Amino acid sequence: MSDTTSSPIRAVVAGHGQFATGIISAVEQITGRGDVLIPVSNAGLCLDDIQGAIARALDETGARVIFTDLPAGSCTMAVRRLVKERPGTVLVTGINLSLLLDFAMQDLPEGGDPALAVQTALDRGRASMAVYGL
Repeated sequence: MSDTTSSPIRAVVAGHGQFATGIISAVEQITGRGDVLIPVSNAGLCLDDIQGAIARALDETGARVIFTDLPAGSCTMAVRRLVKERPGTVLVTGINLSLLLDFAMQDLPEGGDPALAVQTALDRGRASMAVYGL
């Protein structure tokens, strides 16, 4: 568990069903830094509602980074609309746990931009994928 001091939210994680809550839970269990991420689910929501939920999460937290589960999924479509409206907003889609762990563990300088942490995390996430037995 995290200590009682809360870290600033660095990013929104959005996806199908309980994907966002589950992957953030794993980040918390492994690193204790799940509190830098906030989940949004698309369950029961149309595209406009998903966009509104993600926009509210961005407005309430000041986050500018959004991670989504599927490149062609409804959360990604909603975020792509938001990116057009909000310059400086970064979308990373097709995420995995390695990517989020790296993103959450990066120590940002005071006032540092979480968007700058995305590229390193993306590189680690890609590199963590492997196939065995082929």
